[in-house]
Amino acid sequence: MEQSQRLVPAEIRRTRMLSMVREREFMRVADLSRFFGISEVTVRSDLDRLAGDGMLQRVHGGAIVTASSPQTEQTFEQAEGASALEKEAIGRDAAGLISSGETLLLDVGTTTAAVAKALVARSDLNDVVVFTNGLPIAMALESMIPRFTVVVTGGTLRPRQHSLVDPLASAIIGEIHVSTVILGCNGLHPEEGVTNINLPEAAVKRSMVNAAQRCIVVADGTKLGKISVAKVIDISDVDLIITGSSAPVEMLAHLRELGPEVRVAE
Repeated sequence: MEQSQRLVPAEIRRTRMLSMVREREFMRVADLSRFFGISEVTVRSDLDRLAGDGMLQRVHGGAIVTASSPQTEQTFEQAEGASALEKEAIGRDAAGLISSGETLLLDVGTTTAAVAKALVARSDLNDVVVFTNGLPIAMALESMIPRFTVVVTGGTLRPRQHSLVDPLASAIIGEIHVSTVILGCNGLHPEEGVTNINLPEAAVKRSMVNAAQRCIVVADGTKLGKISVAKVIDISDVDLIITGSSAPVEMLAHLRELGPEVRVAE
């Protein structure tokens, strides 16, 4: 286990631990101990704390997530209605940055789906190549063919987000180079960076960033300050953050101090 994993503050460690339980539905104490490089006694203490807060349920040998637990991964359809007006504004702002002839990686998610819809509304765009691992995004862009070339990455289908992940997705992305990646996320935190609730999707997001010259992160205001289990990239690796009007002002200032341009879509 890397030293950095062992030195993670307890609050952040428990947040990551909770996300792992939610992702896999059951995690063993022994597996969490190995992953975080901490003793099983510490793992049990963390799980007991989370269970006491009503975030998960302790069972023999580990923990499970209950159906009533908050912050479980939503389906694409459930998430689509949340902060819908903010996502539309973010989508328009991000789509306005794309030029004819550009190559683009468009990540899975409801905010990036709003970007796709805004791209469809731009009658001035031609010869744009879009790679995506999101089936809803590919379908939204279908009407733009032949002015757009739409390429689906391939990979293993995740039903909750209709996303394509490893095996295969990252390997395919690793063979391309694009000018811009537009990335979604579950959390955007000054210290912990861009994070995601789903581990397989996070791996594909990292591949996307590596394939692009410019990284744009789109996240409605509710994502700012949150931390999910899987680290994608540091804030310093982001060129532009586009968020919405609900974003906390102090968080916007903190993010700007770290280097990326931060825009609030209206």
